[in-house]
Amino acid sequence: MLIGVPTEIKPDERRVALTPAGAAAFQHHGHSVIVQSGAGAGSGFSDRDYRAAGARIADSPGAVWGRAAMVLKVKEPQPSEYRFLRPGLILFTYLHLAADRRLTRELMRRRVSALGYETVQLEDGSLPLLAPMSEVAGRLAVQVGGWCLQAQNGGDGVLLSGAPGVRPGKVAIIGGGIAGLNACRVAAGVGAQVTILDVNPTRLRYLSDLLGSQATTVMSNRATLEEEIRAADLVVGAVLVPGARAPRLINARTVAKMKPGAAIVDLSIDQGGVSETSRPTTHRRPIYIHSGVVHYCVTNMPGVVPHTSTYALTNATLSYALEIADHGLLEAGSRNPALRHGLNVYDGKIAHPAVAESLRMKAVAPWD
Repeated sequence: MLIGVPTEIKPDERRVALTPAGAAAFQHHGHSVIVQSGAGAGSGFSDRDYRAAGARIADSPGAVWGRAAMVLKVKEPQPSEYRFLRPGLILFTYLHLAADRRLTRELMRRRVSALGYETVQLEDGSLPLLAPMSEVAGRLAVQVGGWCLQAQNGGDGVLLSGAPGVRPGKVAIIGGGIAGLNACRVAAGVGAQVTILDVNPTRLRYLSDLLGSQATTVMSNRATLEEEIRAADLVVGAVLVPGARAPRLINARTVAKMKPGAAIVDLSIDQGGVSETSRPTTHRRPIYIHSGVVHYCVTNMPGVVPHTSTYALTNATLSYALEIADHGLLEAGSRNPALRHGLNVYDGKIAHPAVAESLRMKAVAPWD
């Protein structure tokens, strides 16, 4: 199979879907790789590195998209890339279709076989291809949240770590999954007063045992959410329902009651966001102020640390991509239930139930 790796064109996205070592792995399995010139530059990989790994270099995106049987990307196709979508193409990337009806319809209309990293799911419910970027985003959340709180950004001027004789800042983390846990560790590590909320009592017990006195665990409901959000200097939204739109847990009235200059870092923005006041932003213009609260809602947060993120992503995705290349999409899905969960669109139809439900469509998978 010919594997294509185009340059990411989403604003300020410097990750690449495959490292040179990953390209060499495809070669070892008897496949070929074509990489757009400069695709790896933002992550520290040169065209020479890919050539040394056995990959071919293409001068244009059309040469990659037009020749490849499977295209590996980091982020969803941008509108200028829709023209490259074609029947039979296998696309493997982060899709987040529940929050993107336009892209979903394009994939259906052009009969692309599209798999989302974020919906590849193991039998225990874990999301192995989302996990590495959730870890990165969670750790970044506190870093950028502290920046949002700086006075020149409209923040309340609170230093999360506090200072000798001065109380630390308060951080409320909504969602106790991988992103939430990593945000909690960093926030506690800098000395902030941390509360983490979740609806799953089993997960809360696990977090309590793991974190000990570093954080307070709270069962999430309407009353506790509002109480913790209103008291917080920084709120981190880290809620995920695989394949579905993120639940809107923070309404505009609650945001209006937050401390003036408090901040929301919405890690769930790829799936629509957890706050009614959240809207997508970019690394160039990452923040805006709504009701006196600084909002950071960048949809590709790990793209700001592309070297680390690219290695972490390829480490997770490579074995699944190799399985598709070795056996073909349908056979790979028959062999591996996790890949079946990963398939979002196939032959003009939505294949993932949660995506279909979010978009009020019907799910039809090729294995049904």
